[in-house]
Amino acid sequence: MTAFPSAGPAGTCSRRPDVPRRRRGPALTAAVCAVLAGALAGCAAEDPDAGTNGVGKLPADKIQAKARAAARAAGTVRLSGNLVSQGRTYKLDMRLGPQGARGELATKAATFQLLRVGGALYLKADAGFWAREKSANPAPNDEASAAKLVGKYVKVPSTDPVYKRFSGFTDKGVLLDSLLGLHGKLATGERGTLDGTRTIRIAAGQGAGGTLDVSLEGEPYPLRLRRAGDAGEVRLGDWGQPVEIQAPKESQVIDYGKQITIGD
Repeated sequence: MTAFPSAGPAGTCSRRPDVPRRRRGPALTAAVCAVLAGALAGCAAEDPDAGTNGVGKLPADKIQAKARAAARAAGTVRLSGNLVSQGRTYKLDMRLGPQGARGELATKAATFQLLRVGGALYLKADAGFWAREKSANPAPNDEASAAKLVGKYVKVPSTDPVYKRFSGFTDKGVLLDSLLGLHGKLATGERGTLDGTRTIRIAAGQGAGGTLDVSLEGEPYPLRLRRAGDAGEVRLGDWGQPVEIQAPKESQVIDYGKQITIGD
């Protein structure tokens, strides 16, 4: 009978011959290093302006010029926020187009609606507003006369001080030209997001002359303005969106002719 080698003591396994481990060759090491080096180089070269409209690469004055050009080219815009004008603080929400505007203004004393269709300006306000237009200390007969204007659009004569005071809020070109002019030496500031849109900020006089956040996506529209001297903050949006502007019905209009007068 043929003899077989002993399997060793019970409960033990026979030991397999040692197999030398395969060493990683120089070629594999070099390949791994190349991959890592490529990844690191890609991170280092990542462009913060990738996927943007490119204005973030421009100096501040060029960014401002691009933003103003985009604003002029857009047919419509919505402005909302707070403005200080002639010593008064106004809260506004206005939609402006090339041929007119509509919206609302508010002060501490009153809230009123503005509507401009072509050159015709209409104002709808409460009785208190019209009484104050007549006098700083309105008499009872002034308030009674002004009460007749509640719920009506008063057509404001172009020669009346009321027209001069409020028509600028309804003129897209005039309003944007006055708002988008920062005061002082311009510099680029931080990047951020505004309502989900990537932006870059330009500042005048280290911020003391106002700041403007400009869109880095699509057209370089101005999106937020902080005016110099704490003179208000305005959001600008709905660029190019349709704005419905219609003259009010004749039955809803009071026309005082050449000058607004209240009372006898």
